[in-house]
Amino acid sequence: MTNTRDLADRRLTFGRDNSFQVELRRRVDDYFRRTGRRQRDCPQMYLKTAIILAVFAGLYSLLVFVAATWWQALPLAILLGLSMATIGFNIEHDGAHQAYSNYAWVNRLTAMTMDLIGASSYVWHSKHVVVHHTYTNVTGHDADIDLGFLGRLTPHQDRLRFHRWQHFYLWPLYGVNVIKWHLYDDFRDVILGRIGSHRMPRPKRWELVSFICAKALFLSMAFAVPLLVHRIWIVLLFYGVTVTVAGVVVSVVFQLAHCVEEAEFPLPREDSGSVENAWAIHQVETTVDFARRSRVESWLLGGLNFQIEHHLFPKVCHVNYPAISKLVEQTCREFGVKYREHVSFRAGLASHFRWLRRMGTPTVAA
Repeated sequence: MTNTRDLADRRLTFGRDNSFQVELRRRVDDYFRRTGRRQRDCPQMYLKTAIILAVFAGLYSLLVFVAATWWQALPLAILLGLSMATIGFNIEHDGAHQAYSNYAWVNRLTAMTMDLIGASSYVWHSKHVVVHHTYTNVTGHDADIDLGFLGRLTPHQDRLRFHRWQHFYLWPLYGVNVIKWHLYDDFRDVILGRIGSHRMPRPKRWELVSFICAKALFLSMAFAVPLLVHRIWIVLLFYGVTVTVAGVVVSVVFQLAHCVEEAEFPLPREDSGSVENAWAIHQVETTVDFARRSRVESWLLGGLNFQIEHHLFPKVCHVNYPAISKLVEQTCREFGVKYREHVSFRAGLASHFRWLRRMGTPTVAA
């Protein structure tokens, strides 16, 4: 078994042949010039943002101030959890990647919707934008594929005996992910100044003030305000329902792009610490699209079903991904790069289930 601690201690580099990336960038830039479409500041994105935030505010108000029975509160809590996930998929995600606008302050403001739903936008930038997008699916580097002892997501991680059941027990545990995020992970990462094996600059001055104030605002919305009108056990119960729904949805959507049978999990060479493929090819072959032809799923998921396009062009607004995906697929075909997709969300879900089962099976290493 590969020692993941040793992998994390080494500086990672990628192959130097960037001809695929250069040609792909040329074609996509040419597409935007020919069509006159905007890469950022897209009107449909601003309208989408207004709709999503209005729905979130409405659901929150109904749940806290109007719902008087469990059968009223339960569907509202479920829908509120889904709306939290939708904010993260669409508004926050584009803002964090500077894909929302050409103006830095607009990107910062939209990225801070992550704080509105309870997680730190400051920590998320290091964890997702920097670490995950640089070291996608590289064991010991990508924190998004590290569940600790709870699960085995790559063939290069240690397998424990109880992992043989992970394709059953991990699904409900995905729901705990957001609760842990809200109440523990962000504080731990800020205090330690680390994201997994990678150092993270601790927030200072206004960044620290912003971190504290954002956490205080969310905790007030989640607990203090509801406690003004409801008993504590009711507040805790429906907080749990809401964020569990959000946690399952967020975790599953991100897992479908990387932790499936078709994705690759390369390791750097032991002698050089370099991944064989160039960075852009690495991004394509460690990522899988799904449900590319579904307009409804594309709208709700913020283009996260076009993860290949997102990893290659993270600073392009996701409303453009369906169009440029055809260029990406064609260029991959011409360069012999493996472009993989699942035709539906269900197909991706099944592949993730099979991958979890495979990684937990004692006789299977890869």
